[in-house]
Amino acid sequence: MDILLITVIAVIALALIFDFTNGFHDAANSVATVVATRALPARWAPAFSAFFNFIAYFVVGTAVANTVAKTVKSDFAGVAVAFAALFAAIAWNYFTWRVGMPSSSSHAIIGGLVGAGLAAGGLGAIDWGSVQKAALGIVVSPAVAFSIAFAAFYLILGLQKLTRWHDDHPVFKGAQLVSAAAVSFGHGANDAQKTMGVIAALLLGAGYTSAADDGSIMVPEWVALAAYAAIALGTLWGGWKIIETMGLRLTTLHANSGLAANMGATTAIFGATAVGMPISTTHAAASSIVGAGVGSGKGANWKVVGEMVTAWVITIPASGLIAFVMFRLTQLPTVAAWISVGAVTAVFAAWAIWSMLHTIHAADVEAEIPTEDELAEPLPGHPQVEGRGPVE
Repeated sequence: MDILLITVIAVIALALIFDFTNGFHDAANSVATVVATRALPARWAPAFSAFFNFIAYFVVGTAVANTVAKTVKSDFAGVAVAFAALFAAIAWNYFTWRVGMPSSSSHAIIGGLVGAGLAAGGLGAIDWGSVQKAALGIVVSPAVAFSIAFAAFYLILGLQKLTRWHDDHPVFKGAQLVSAAAVSFGHGANDAQKTMGVIAALLLGAGYTSAADDGSIMVPEWVALAAYAAIALGTLWGGWKIIETMGLRLTTLHANSGLAANMGATTAIFGATAVGMPISTTHAAASSIVGAGVGSGKGANWKVVGEMVTAWVITIPASGLIAFVMFRLTQLPTVAAWISVGAVTAVFAAWAIWSMLHTIHAADVEAEIPTEDELAEPLPGHPQVEGRGPVE
């Protein structure tokens, strides 16, 4: 087995680790609302989401994977570029998860590819059309998701006036589960393809796959299956810090507003997947929750929203900078490269494992969810729920 093949296998394993982090980092996208409204017990929610993440494998194509795969031109998309991009995306995912901040795994990997590509070949190494499509998603998906969630709440409110159903009626909780399943399916469909795209670009650069006549990159079936399995396993693990933020800190959710939020997220995610746009499912889901909260009159915790948007803005440049540095380390003289890259990787891996062993879990988040009596209590000024902080 030659050294190139060994290195390619190692980087593919790293890509699947990124996919795993994508799963637990973005688990909140589909389960935060059902956990916050008790539509589903917290301990069951990750398995519910993981199942629908995975079955997207049997339905969805590879349009998003090709957009990601073509971010760095094939002449520069070698093993070192893929390694640096993946390391940066994994590092950013772990950091933002650790502080409980919903940010975009999608834009972390796009930023990583851009940073590594720039380090490898300058501006000419980047397919700026693919980057532009991803950047457009930063603006479009939150706007679409917020607007639809806001409007959906008023449709639900009209239904309530006709039926006199209360905000947490079982019908709304049942519909929440259906819509959460759709968000999970959409998350798997859009986000698993990003890892597929990175692996396909790596295989193309190493000469293990080829491009079709129309320029699309052939994605082997085993790559697709592995990517969907890895993201489902990550979702199964949980990522409760971000579930806590999205479900309990952005706004006060009831089953009716939770349903509206899921409707907004689903529309944005499915629309983007259909046109091959690698949007952030996190941006769509979080914006939908805020839109539903504003539409319901509960408002939003604008301090947390501001912190979240700041994270969105700096994700691509931050992950790009990390990737740029990591690529340059791989270009040091052989011994120095192995020592420096190995040391950085080992220190980061130790911190990541420690963080996973010292984090909150389902029971901790479930204990923070207010009861129906607590939600019904009249509160002075802006709505506030114990454990959530003021909703401003």
